[in-house]
Amino acid sequence: MSPLDLHADPIDLTAALVDIPSVSHDESAIAAAVESALREQTTGFEIIRNGNAVLARTDRGLPSRVMLAGHLDTVPIADNVPSRREGDLLHGCGTVDMKSGDAVFLHLAATIENLAHDLTLVFYDCEEIAAVHNGLGRIEREIPEWLRADVAILGEPTGGLIEAGCQGTLRVTLTTRGTRAHSARSWLGDNAIHRFAPVLQRLSDYTARSVDIDGCVYREGLSAVRIAGGVAGNVVPDAAEMDVNFRFAPDRSAEQAIDHVREVFDGIELGFEVTDLSPGALPGLSDPAAAALIEAAGGEFRAKYGWTDVSRFSALGIPAVNYGPGDPNFAHKRDEHVPVQQITDVTTVLRAYLSAK
Repeated sequence: MSPLDLHADPIDLTAALVDIPSVSHDESAIAAAVESALREQTTGFEIIRNGNAVLARTDRGLPSRVMLAGHLDTVPIADNVPSRREGDLLHGCGTVDMKSGDAVFLHLAATIENLAHDLTLVFYDCEEIAAVHNGLGRIEREIPEWLRADVAILGEPTGGLIEAGCQGTLRVTLTTRGTRAHSARSWLGDNAIHRFAPVLQRLSDYTARSVDIDGCVYREGLSAVRIAGGVAGNVVPDAAEMDVNFRFAPDRSAEQAIDHVREVFDGIELGFEVTDLSPGALPGLSDPAAAALIEAAGGEFRAKYGWTDVSRFSALGIPAVNYGPGDPNFAHKRDEHVPVQQITDVTTVLRAYLSAK
């Protein structure tokens, strides 16, 4: 494995990162390469390793601190490593999610000499799998002092546009009970699946709320995402279950989101179990450090639909945005690819934001 060249064009650095396989739980090689490159090619950074995460920070006494955070892992490779360049597109696993963002951060750490802000870099592991394994959560538990900043930028793919905050997500499992019977004598039973009729009607009639926060419009959504029931083709089922997902605006707390979903189904006899819950993140764009980033990006921004690790920073009281190259619609796909111009553009914007005038 060739050493990473942090002074190379971030497009080439992206390709080099993609060429190091780093499926979740197997990030040791890429973490070693990133750690070695930071130690050998940057100056003024304190650098540590935490598991398969690599962290670096300056301490120049500057008036503000910016955190650049990105995960090193990818989903399983789908015959799309090593990388390949085709015209204006760079193909490969992780080009979008999110090694192009990592490459931008690494390149800037090595090439900006006159910083306007102290920097903290966090390259972490296991983001693409269950939250219990997430390296950012481990860092928060073990070395929380490394997660202090005035603003955080998560290099998730946003198509080169700043996406502020994120939605919260709640999943509940609803259950119904009936009476089993032979389907030829269905009147002797009580069909548990049919008991979901009023639930589906309320979901169909549901009007999603739109909320404007700091100029970002978050649209909520309540959807049935799974339904199961029945034991045989000639049996009236006596049990059924449905998963419902609520994507909620970040002005709701997790508890308020749960209460809202309960209210939607009030009066229907159901079992109700919360099976997944992650709070959203407020955009925090009125914070001076965040406002300066928006200005550097030409004043354009939008709300983030979906959940990302900016929620973790928001919970710590740190304004956070998602900003990186790549269309998130191509993340995790066999034909994952990033327009190379977006890598260049994001690098230019962040260089202007992080450099002293």
